[in-house]
Amino acid sequence: MPHHWFWWILTATCVVWYSTITVYVSIKGAADIKNMLKRLDATREREEALDREG
Repeated sequence: MPHHWFWWILTATCVVWYSTITVYVSIKGAADIKNMLKRLDATREREEALDREG
């Protein structure tokens, strides 16, 4: 291992970076999906109200 310290550090850095990006994208994606579903529900309710009116 003493001869490969550079590759160990590079690999660990890449794994940490990849994990951070994955968690960030997952959180932002979940928030976007939540907002999208909320907007779709509001649109559906608005269309149903218009249909009932006439």
